[in-house]
Amino acid sequence: MSLNYLNEAVESGDTEQLIRYVRLHFGDGNEKNGRKEIDKAWIEALKLLLDVPATDREFILKTLGEKDAATLAHLFFHLHFYFVGRSGEWIHDGEL
Repeated sequence: MSLNYLNEAVESGDTEQLIRYVRLHFGDGNEKNGRKEIDKAWIEALKLLLDVPATDREFILKTLGEKDAATLAHLFFHLHFYFVGRSGEWIHDGEL
């Protein structure tokens, strides 16, 4: 899928095409695997929060308040791969 294709999806509000791209990208060309990769990241993050541990909420809120949306988007993807890596089921080469 080209950048133009993705931009057209954004302009037309076609979120299904955008999530399909994400699933294909994370799943190395397989949407089903991509959905599993997304789920693994959410599960790993959730498992860490079940015991309601003390966290550095000030850092989180400061980061959200001070950084631009593009930087936060990069952070989001890095965190996704971090949590997938924690799952022990890594299908990617680790490169963005």
